[in-house]
Amino acid sequence: MAGPILVFDSGVGGLSVVASLRRRLPEAALAYACDNAMLPYGMREDGWLVGRITEVCEAAVAASGCSGLVVACNTASTLALEALRERLAVPVVGTVPAIKPAAGMSETRHIGLLATSATVARPYTSRLIREFAGDCRVTRIAADPLVTEAERWVAGERPDSDVLRRTLSPMAEMPSLDTMVLGCTHFPLLRDWLIELAPRPVRWVDSGDAIARRAGQVMADHQHRRGSETGWVTAPSEALSRGLSGFGFAETRLLPLS
Repeated sequence: MAGPILVFDSGVGGLSVVASLRRRLPEAALAYACDNAMLPYGMREDGWLVGRITEVCEAAVAASGCSGLVVACNTASTLALEALRERLAVPVVGTVPAIKPAAGMSETRHIGLLATSATVARPYTSRLIREFAGDCRVTRIAADPLVTEAERWVAGERPDSDVLRRTLSPMAEMPSLDTMVLGCTHFPLLRDWLIELAPRPVRWVDSGDAIARRAGQVMADHQHRRGSETGWVTAPSEALSRGLSGFGFAETRLLPLS
């Protein structure tokens, strides 16, 4: 019998993709792995990250016995997807900011990209914009504090409304912007607060459903059904274990790394 679908992220952001997978593939077993010992990835050197991501994902694939891997992290996907596909024997699905669907639904042709400073600045992001939103004005907003707020929320604390308001404040000067891409998987976890605290209403778009749809296509042969599901971490954390349990991962284990 095939194993669960494994979702990987540097922290808790991939739990937003877990929620999408639960909706699209309600009977499928999932496993979760996060490299919380090295969070945040966006502050680290690219070459080091490729090695670290590969090491952690290889260990998580072996430990979970998964049928496929979802890399629910923009940084990991842009840097290490090719290396992971070369090294792993299971299918690998990556993550990209939802620039294409946002461009397709924008009426004003002005969209925003709310992402980490690393994602905002990467050439990969610029290529996505040129390819899929060439006729749009795309405003990039670095929103690193939202990562911390999402981690706090999963750990059981309420997000800081003042931090969210300050991060979203540039939107007040953009009356033509009608669609905002949540370009980090952490950010959809805060969607309700973002909608409430944004200076004005916009469409909010993320990659979760597209990732889940692709995982269902690529891993269509998995037969493992939901039961007791495991979360894997690289550093012990009671708060993180409680947060993972709220997303269906009843057991949390320390990932064995060489």
